[in-house]
Amino acid sequence: MDIRPLTPAFAASPQIDPADAGAIKAAGFTTVICNRPDAEVPPSHQADAVRKAVEAEGMTFVVNPVTHQGLNQDMVEIQSQAAASGKTLAYCASGTRSTIVWALGQAGKMDADEIIAAAANAGYDVSGLRNSLS
Repeated sequence: MDIRPLTPAFAASPQIDPADAGAIKAAGFTTVICNRPDAEVPPSHQADAVRKAVEAEGMTFVVNPVTHQGLNQDMVEIQSQAAASGKTLAYCASGTRSTIVWALGQAGKMDADEIIAAAANAGYDVSGLRNSLS
């Protein structure tokens, strides 16, 4: 598991395993967001399998599958609303999509340079979004 904090209350991660749910809870997360479409992973790592493990640990699980071609404002709103309830971990294949959706949700709330720097500190380059973040 590779949790990469973007803020004290939000982190992105590559694909998690259902067996990671206990460690995610122990790290203080209360919400887990799946940004990865089921078609990208085997049944053992699809949203339902991860949901069962996350909910068994008492955390909230939100499915918000994102593709680069299909990213839209509704997805940004779903993620922003889910993350408002507590410390949140969002995951996808590498964490990049989760970071992009987070960054777009911070537009107007954080300075664009701060958003880009937070993502860079976590290993993600969202500098190409600068115009959308201002």
